[in-house]
Amino acid sequence: MPKNVAILGSTGSIGTSALRVLESLGPDFRVVALAARDSIQALADQVRRFRAPHAAVTNPKKADAFRRLLGDVPCRIHAGPEALEEMAALDEVDIVLTAVVGAAGLPAVLRAAEKGKTLAIANKEPLVIAGRLLTETARAHGARILPIDSEHSAVFQTLQAGDRRDVRRIILTASGGPFRNARPEELAAVRPQQALAHPTWNMGPKITIDSATMMNKALEILEAVWLFDVPVEKVDVLIHPESIVHSMVEFVDGAIVAQLGTPDMTVPIQYALTYPRRRPSPAATLRLEDLGCLTFERPDTTLFRSLELAYEVARLGGTAPAVFNAANEVAVDAFLADRITFAHIVETVEACLEAHTVKAEPDLDDLYEADAWARDHAGQRAHAVGR
Repeated sequence: MPKNVAILGSTGSIGTSALRVLESLGPDFRVVALAARDSIQALADQVRRFRAPHAAVTNPKKADAFRRLLGDVPCRIHAGPEALEEMAALDEVDIVLTAVVGAAGLPAVLRAAEKGKTLAIANKEPLVIAGRLLTETARAHGARILPIDSEHSAVFQTLQAGDRRDVRRIILTASGGPFRNARPEELAAVRPQQALAHPTWNMGPKITIDSATMMNKALEILEAVWLFDVPVEKVDVLIHPESIVHSMVEFVDGAIVAQLGTPDMTVPIQYALTYPRRRPSPAATLRLEDLGCLTFERPDTTLFRSLELAYEVARLGGTAPAVFNAANEVAVDAFLADRITFAHIVETVEACLEAHTVKAEPDLDDLYEADAWARDHAGQRAHAVGR
């Protein structure tokens, strides 16, 4: 029987890559549900191409226009904020691949875990915001969490080489983004178009800005703690501008095992779908003889303050990660709208953390409350500082 897949965020870069992977995998996999927020034309094209029996438009204002685009195509349409949860809970779905940017996908991810689905997670936010709640829910209901993020997929793959009790440290690699050689005082003059010019990866605007501030790596530190059940002190970061070594694991005997590949999301997406098997993929083959050299360096934490904040947030725990994530989302939006400077992004996040009273053992309502508080506080601060 084919494995049935739902893709939440199917029109974004990860979603479209996942569909290409599924197409190459052939009849062993079937696309049964696709979801997007605003890109209804692209979603309608995907529904027709893959004959998906379910589709979701989370922006209710776009639902009627989407119905008109589909016409008489046989497809059940889910609309509104709860649509992602409905898709994740469908009985016929085996794998829920979530690539929804920001915190919006958290309820659907938790619902999929409650239903015992295999979760292929591309976005960092569910584990950052609700790592304890999500992992405990998955464990209680027999759900499996598999990472699609290239760095965490690399760690997941390299961990097959040894026992997790023998891990000395996890080494997440980072491209360093477009400003890894900049001076801290130069960041105030950075404009959105400069920050969106990533030297290696082609990603959506929010993730690209996170790469430029290295907030993406900060979020990955928090994510790794829950994905791999390690203390934050065992998670390290190295700048690796070539983006060939996607991450490494160092074991207690001194062996370092790395996963290498071209800068292509095809392999981590496919590995999450086919695990524990490997299948031929459309990814380009890495030619080691053409690489020349690979470089690694310590990140400058005065330039990338977000990394030090991540370690502080991990130690605080509770509602702190939810505030960290939400404040960053608001600050990135403000920067992209040219309302604050690039340097103000991390300053806004840090100010929100300083103003927040952490609740140590939050339930889901507490996490939503912290998220809402952080968004409001970050918005006020962004308005106050201006450009």
